[in-house]
Amino acid sequence: MVQPQKDKQVRVGVRELRANLSRLLRQARQGTSFLVMSRNEIIAEIRPPSGAERPRRVPGMLKGKIRMAEDFDLLPDDVLSAMEGNGD
Repeated sequence: MVQPQKDKQVRVGVRELRANLSRLLRQARQGTSFLVMSRNEIIAEIRPPSGAERPRRVPGMLKGKIRMAEDFDLLPDDVLSAMEGNGD
């Protein structure tokens, strides 16, 4: 088993990657980089995303900025009739 090491590259074999992918991805999210090895050759690198993160969503940020029309839930009679199968 690989122990997480922040800001270090840890070598893992393909079998270990397959067996522990979810755990290794969680560790990558926390800062650990992995070199995926096959027969003593580096074939891939898994690392945390670089650059800017997506901004966190703030609940209620649009409060008071969105307005609904008075008739937002009303359908014209012909559309309602067609949806109910009462069409031509």
